[in-house]
Amino acid sequence: MVPILTDTDVASRLSADRAVATMRDAVLAAHRGELVAPARTAVDLGDGRLLYTSGRWRGRWYGFRAYDTFDRDSSGAGDDQLTVVYDDATGRLAGLVVGAELGRRRTGALGGVAVDAVAPNATTLGLIGTGQQAWTQLWAVAAVRRLESVRVYGRDEGRRRAFADRASDELGLSVTVAASAREAVDGARIVVLATNSPEPVVDARWLPPGCHVTTVGPKQVGRSELAADLLDGAGLIVTDSPAQLAGYDPPALAGVGPHADRVVGLGAVVAGDAPGRADDTERTVYLSVGLAGTEVVLAASLLA
Repeated sequence: MVPILTDTDVASRLSADRAVATMRDAVLAAHRGELVAPARTAVDLGDGRLLYTSGRWRGRWYGFRAYDTFDRDSSGAGDDQLTVVYDDATGRLAGLVVGAELGRRRTGALGGVAVDAVAPNATTLGLIGTGQQAWTQLWAVAAVRRLESVRVYGRDEGRRRAFADRASDELGLSVTVAASAREAVDGARIVVLATNSPEPVVDARWLPPGCHVTTVGPKQVGRSELAADLLDGAGLIVTDSPAQLAGYDPPALAGVGPHADRVVGLGAVVAGDAPGRADDTERTVYLSVGLAGTEVVLAASLLA
């Protein structure tokens, strides 16, 4: 019988340490050409799209993830995604993962890899956003850095406080609830933007020298949670998938203009084939876009 894992299985089996280590292996494999990871594809279904991300780790396995963009209420119903893993040698179905938890933790773990690679001395975190993506970023960053200070801001005060309580209960972190986005990022050496905002949520002038910024939310021309001047002041801009960044429509903010030729693959930095942070005063930016195939990588590790 083909094994099927659910969100409950993923949450119980997948530690942050394991997820980050697996994603580090994945970005290195993609950089070396061992992991084939094309940009996502989409099928128009009228009122929404069905999207696929696929990948193949040569000699190991291949597979895909499928999810949709149909508008639904905020209850989370219908948020399920499907990840399918096949054995590369035999073509046999190795297993399925159903639910949203795998994708969220995959994204968080890639963010942890980025922080570990380009923010070596950072111990203070400012977090904008209180949703699931914000949570998995904190979950992963806490696995690669001993965080001395965490401040969180979101528009809803109740959600801010609930987020801080969860961080205390599950991660053993003391999180300060900030009254504004500016207060959250003031002095922080790591800043994570994990919102749905179509407009910038921080001003680059609020950020200290040497700050690392991860952006998980919108980052397209005309619809972005970060402003172009944040990229202007960055000495290093990295992304988990240059192919996916180039495939945005409308184009990614960093995919046009003077930044288009500056973006470096995260795998190249991790491998030491591209320069990382120059010094402790240089600002770095990580553009989280979703390296295709990494959901399959993570699913295969859980199904092994």
